[in-house]
Amino acid sequence: MTKVENKGKVLVAMSGGIDSSVCALLLHEEGYEVIGVTMKTWDYSSSGGNRKSTGCCSLDDINDARILAVNYGFHHMIIDIREEFGNYIVDNFVGEYMAGRTPNPCVLCNTHIKWDALLRRADQLGCEFIATGHYANVRYENGRYVISKGKDENKDQSYVLWGLSQEALARTKFPLGKFTKPEIRKMAMDRGHEELSKKGESYEICFVPDNDYRGFLKRKVDGLEEKVKGGDFIDMQGNILGKHEGYPFYTIGQRKGLGIALGEPMYVIRINPENNTVVLGMKDDLKKTSMKVRKPNLVKYDKIPTDIDVLTKVRYKDAGAMSQLSVNEAGDIVVDFMIEVKGIAPGQSAVFYDGKDLIGGGFIIQ
Repeated sequence: MTKVENKGKVLVAMSGGIDSSVCALLLHEEGYEVIGVTMKTWDYSSSGGNRKSTGCCSLDDINDARILAVNYGFHHMIIDIREEFGNYIVDNFVGEYMAGRTPNPCVLCNTHIKWDALLRRADQLGCEFIATGHYANVRYENGRYVISKGKDENKDQSYVLWGLSQEALARTKFPLGKFTKPEIRKMAMDRGHEELSKKGESYEICFVPDNDYRGFLKRKVDGLEEKVKGGDFIDMQGNILGKHEGYPFYTIGQRKGLGIALGEPMYVIRINPENNTVVLGMKDDLKKTSMKVRKPNLVKYDKIPTDIDVLTKVRYKDAGAMSQLSVNEAGDIVVDFMIEVKGIAPGQSAVFYDGKDLIGGGFIIQ
């Protein structure tokens, strides 16, 4: 593809992975003046890990992003956001588990750390736009910027973008939204980047080595095991079933690794940090028909739509369930599902869709 006339300056978040790299190349070929930026968010060494390339922070990935930029003749820089990332994202992650909730660090990071850092640097560099390699689309319609699902349903990342403001979306580009992952790999290969085209990807939390959140919590909270060990597993009626290792080490819906044999499969139904108990029950006990959601952010509409059926997802890879929304006196969203939904976990994101369009989302509280 031949590069066309300059369309202006765009700051592209480059992790060194295939998605952000192809994102930068596509914009470069479209005629934008690309400036690549790699955000250093976390050191594995500070959390007991190594430098292996599984997150967005490894030295190898930073170097890969820099080399790509140099080869194509556009600028590349590194911005260090470790302090704000640690103070906000990591501390929140620990705090949520200590409160008996299951956190969504990627949503918070996008909303409060990455986009803010990108927009600040874009302003400093005179860039009109920022861009990322997320599989999603954004358009302007009826006076609002609307996020919609990416073409590749298996890779769609709109779920983690519900917290973005209209001001942020006005300056955001998602070049990969209209492609599938195999198409992106082929683009890299066609441009002579065979090694890049074969790069793997991680579904782990970037600051938790080997996805071992229990070990991470133990290292971050002094004396945690002594504080929480010896609590009770209880059933739905409050009867004691046995001892557990500490309430922060369990998540809603968990079946494996409970360390207790009761003759039939049991699941974590509820976590009670106030008395260090973990409620176990049958699989059907996980099913709910309603929930409450706090701190919503709306994307497609300027108020909660209460007159339409919406698809609500309670986890990233959740297929979703049809539901109706209302607002209670406290300002929380009440979600009434049309079917029973399993594994609703306080702290996770509830994300609402109108077809392929992202209505918005919030944090599950009950």
